[in-house]
Amino acid sequence: MTEGQLSRRKFLAGAGAIAGSVALGGAGGAIAVRQIDGRRMDPNLDSPSSTASAGYSSIEPFYGIHQAGIRTPLQTYGAFASFSLLPNFDRDAARRLLRVVTANAAKLASGVPPLSDNDPELASGPARLTVTMGLGVDFFRRAGLGDKVPEGFVEIPRYEIDRLVPEWSGGDFLLQLGADDPMIMAHALRHLTRSIRSFATPLWVQRGFSGVTRTEGSAKTPRNLMGQIDGTVNPRSELDFDEHVWAPEQSGWFSGGTMMVIRRIAMTLDTWDALDTPGKELAVGRRISSGAPLTGSDEFDVPDLDALGQNGLPVIPPFAHIRRARTGNDSHRFLRRPFHFDDGSNDRGDLQSGQIFVAYAASIERQYIPVQNALAQQDILNQWTIPVGSAVFVIPPGCDEGGFIGEGLFAV
Repeated sequence: MTEGQLSRRKFLAGAGAIAGSVALGGAGGAIAVRQIDGRRMDPNLDSPSSTASAGYSSIEPFYGIHQAGIRTPLQTYGAFASFSLLPNFDRDAARRLLRVVTANAAKLASGVPPLSDNDPELASGPARLTVTMGLGVDFFRRAGLGDKVPEGFVEIPRYEIDRLVPEWSGGDFLLQLGADDPMIMAHALRHLTRSIRSFATPLWVQRGFSGVTRTEGSAKTPRNLMGQIDGTVNPRSELDFDEHVWAPEQSGWFSGGTMMVIRRIAMTLDTWDALDTPGKELAVGRRISSGAPLTGSDEFDVPDLDALGQNGLPVIPPFAHIRRARTGNDSHRFLRRPFHFDDGSNDRGDLQSGQIFVAYAASIERQYIPVQNALAQQDILNQWTIPVGSAVFVIPPGCDEGGFIGEGLFAV
């Protein structure tokens, strides 16, 4: 029987035997994201975690080389809104859309209601609000900017594991919002949506939470709904970001930008919860309690994929998530920054929960696709995670005050 044919029943039956070859003491797997140290939002505060505890008064600067909301320490709440461009959309409309959103987003991020705000009382503070803009491939085409699509920006192939639905897929223009207060974030999204209705119509909205609170900030790596410490292998240093996330200087108008992959992943938590702790650890390759690989003792230890247990079998199984996610090529790294959703249960009583998986890379084709190809083939977590939505967007670089996001697209 091939690795790809491993059934859930055989996996569950064999979990105990394989677990005997490792030291048990808790578990932890990481599908995705470690919080990185970011710049301080308030010069009077000492750290990202103390910044988070400042609550409503904390401001994430809107203007800069890169758009906020990417290297920003993860906020408590996130929202993603995709839009479909109206039939009359053209180059002039593209410029006006970006100007309008930039002006409104900059105000909201500073805790100041825009002049056109119908409910200025709801803009009660910045609460680390960020607004990030993304452009789909049709945005470039409709605006007559097809030659400005960055190299490496490609659609994600449709995989056998996918169960994609239109309600969570595609789009021409994206707003990504993050904040530590759900009311402030909801108000910002509502106002921005209203301000662009003459350019585009809403296609879908996804809302989620990170598990990071204002008091915790980015002091520790959060967990996902499967109980795993989620985010150990992200780029952390400025050098890492320059190499793996931000488009290089020679990228023309796109220099300092990045690309986004957003995948809505439904989790079958009812059946995941039926798996015992050793089985969960083997599925991911990490300990639930600490996030350490099964071959190490610390969350950030490098997994030893060649290690064998006393029974001669790999300590980290061939189907384990962390083994499948490691292609052996360091250039395949990218930033993961997910949020989680919990939408109750359906009419059959099945939990409607999962992850809004978000990844950022300088090139989707070169960095993200090779990893997703490997995960789609033999990752045992595919038995509990089902992609139901998928979209990709170009994230333009940031701008200076007085400019607007994406202005480099229109430079002669």
